[in-house]
Amino acid sequence: MTLPSDILDKNRKSLVESLLKEIPPELNLSSIEFEGPEIVLYVNNRQAIIKYFDTIKNIAKKIRKRVVVRVSPDARLPPEEARKKILELVPKDANVDPNNIIFDETLGEVWIKAEKPGAIIGKGNIIRHFILSETGWRPVPLRASPLESKMLNAIMSNLLKQSKYRLDFLRRVGERIHRDVIFKNNYVRVTALGGFMEVGRSAILVETRESRILLDLGINVGALNDPNRAYPILDLDSIRVDELDAIIVTHAHLDHVGLVPLLYKYGYRGPTYMTRPTRELAAIMIQDLIRVSRREGRELLFGEKDLSTMILHTITVEYDEVTDVAPDIKLTMYNAGHILGSAIVHLHIGMGLHNIVYTGDFKYTNTRLLDRAVDEFPRVETLIMESTYGATKQQSRMAAEQQLVDIVKKTIERKGIVLIPVFAVGRGQEIMIVLNEAINRKLIPPVNIYIEGLINEVTAIHTEYPEYMSRSLRDVIYRGENPFTSDYFKIIEGDVAKPDIVEDRPSIIIATSGMLTGGPAVDYLKLIAGDEKSSLVFVGYQSEGTLGRKIKDGMREIPTVTEGRVEILKINLEVYSIDGFSGHSDQTELVKYALNIKPKPKNIILNHGEPEAIHTLARILSRAVRDPSSGYSGTPNIYTPSVLDSINLTAPR
Repeated sequence: MTLPSDILDKNRKSLVESLLKEIPPELNLSSIEFEGPEIVLYVNNRQAIIKYFDTIKNIAKKIRKRVVVRVSPDARLPPEEARKKILELVPKDANVDPNNIIFDETLGEVWIKAEKPGAIIGKGNIIRHFILSETGWRPVPLRASPLESKMLNAIMSNLLKQSKYRLDFLRRVGERIHRDVIFKNNYVRVTALGGFMEVGRSAILVETRESRILLDLGINVGALNDPNRAYPILDLDSIRVDELDAIIVTHAHLDHVGLVPLLYKYGYRGPTYMTRPTRELAAIMIQDLIRVSRREGRELLFGEKDLSTMILHTITVEYDEVTDVAPDIKLTMYNAGHILGSAIVHLHIGMGLHNIVYTGDFKYTNTRLLDRAVDEFPRVETLIMESTYGATKQQSRMAAEQQLVDIVKKTIERKGIVLIPVFAVGRGQEIMIVLNEAINRKLIPPVNIYIEGLINEVTAIHTEYPEYMSRSLRDVIYRGENPFTSDYFKIIEGDVAKPDIVEDRPSIIIATSGMLTGGPAVDYLKLIAGDEKSSLVFVGYQSEGTLGRKIKDGMREIPTVTEGRVEILKINLEVYSIDGFSGHSDQTELVKYALNIKPKPKNIILNHGEPEAIHTLARILSRAVRDPSSGYSGTPNIYTPSVLDSINLTAPR
């Protein structure tokens, strides 16, 4: 939608006038800029920032916008002087590396890597604001991790190189977000583009008269040979990249983020919103998908260049942080408990017109890795809830861990190999923690645990962001007892199987992919499939049509192609499936979430589940919400849409 400049300027002019009335003259304001969701005040008197810190916070609350203070370039200390001042101001126990203080002169930021980045912030942000006031550079604390992430380093390096473009991009986005709302009489409609009555290719279009945003845009990795099932439906008239205000990604699994680079290939230059861990993890997962697809002779619809463009246009948000993503839509992300950085999305649409909570994938119980999903929100009219295990009750986490320990112990005793296919993000790290503790508690003998390189790279991101992990695990890491750096873990470099590793018996191999859709796990399976002493252990969901699902369901003769010849791979090893490690809520937890959510929604839309799971959950929920003890004063509408169905959540006026 092309908007006249006078309409575009009206709302920003009003905001600027409001700010000018509130900003203390002593700050010596040089300019006001709209940079993405933030309104940035550029000031010349940096020393006055500390004095008026509370005033600026109150201004932000008053206008209900994110207000950031930056110091004008001429008022900043030269980088070398600023580096010395930073080292004086930051407590010594932060352990800042002077060589890892990096200045972004375009944005006026300084990236400070420390073993304890919290010491750079200080109580109530006091140290961070002292650094800004004393040097003129806005500090961005980063964690010095014991496991270095190559992907994080590459992302930060590229953002620094592209800083000028990034600033221009943020200002273009700022103009679009803070434009005036033209249509006062509004409506809200959601359209299922993928991931409804199925698992995979999640994508939802949310429309108002004013805005269009996408919630997730994923790939069904188990159906890449069938484009009709692999990709969301994007050829609707309403999907025009120039009219799309934002993409919001809940988490880094490929069925939720895997197709986002394609929009950038076809010209989308708007923002993609996600948490910081999701940005790094998504880059790792998509890059691996591109690499593995090429190795297997299967070209994707996009490449590394499109992935880089996506990352360049990504705006990261923190949990519980209200962010404007369109003139009539505010976004808040909350912990989903699924994987590191996973988020439940809350959309506040219009001036109280409608509120949507989209769970994405979520876990409504504490795990070793993450705290359970958030269930309290300011307002909720519509809940869009995943239903992967809507027809299934999982065993308890404790029972799942005991079952894994028993399988590993038995396999080790007969000198076999335990192959555990995992999703690189989340499941791999949880299994690492469980096995390391089992060895330390002498529940299983000490053996080598081989960790594929992709999983290790993902684990490095976990060590960068302990604040996103469970309270108990976070405390352990802060004490310097990092379970991810155990001596039992042996890193396998590269993304193909190493035949000599299966000669180390007994041992454990943790490798991707979790559904055996490709990757080293498939190669290791081929090497040990005929060994009756070894075990294959599934610890995650196996989608319909994947090799993992076929083996789980009993297939024991697998056709494979080797050098152009079709051969039959016989599965003689023992096969186990443990559901209790899932990062998804089971039927009991899903019902409990729908009953516990506050406030109670008027609409419940079920997605991300096979038809049996969704229909079963819908029947159970329908009974549960009618119970007088449920907390519902009226019976909510329960929807079970299919792909391409649309639901009008408010009546057009």
